[in-house]
Amino acid sequence: MRVYWSVGDLMGNVLITFKIMPESPDADMKLMLNQALEIVNEKSARLEGSEIEPIAFGLKALKLYVVVPDEEGILDSLEDAFKSLKHVQSAEVVDVRRTLEEKDLKF
Repeated sequence: MRVYWSVGDLMGNVLITFKIMPESPDADMKLMLNQALEIVNEKSARLEGSEIEPIAFGLKALKLYVVVPDEEGILDSLEDAFKSLKHVQSAEVVDVRRTLEEKDLKF
């Protein structure tokens, strides 16, 4: 079976992995996650998952997996919003991937 599609048909969503670093090992990671979730919902994005990644000496990073429409500026907008959270030292994009959903493929 062959699958055919054109690039124009696949402009859909992007999966972005963000890494958010707290200011200290004592930071409330659940609070950071809840604040980040509010931002994701405000930006018409979808949180696909999250995890807490141990770094060193008790410091942990919050990793977020967010699906957004493939539109200009939304990635920077989310990153800036995460950086502005209370008790956040830094926020960065560590991975970006285009997503294909079954409805996007034409057989």
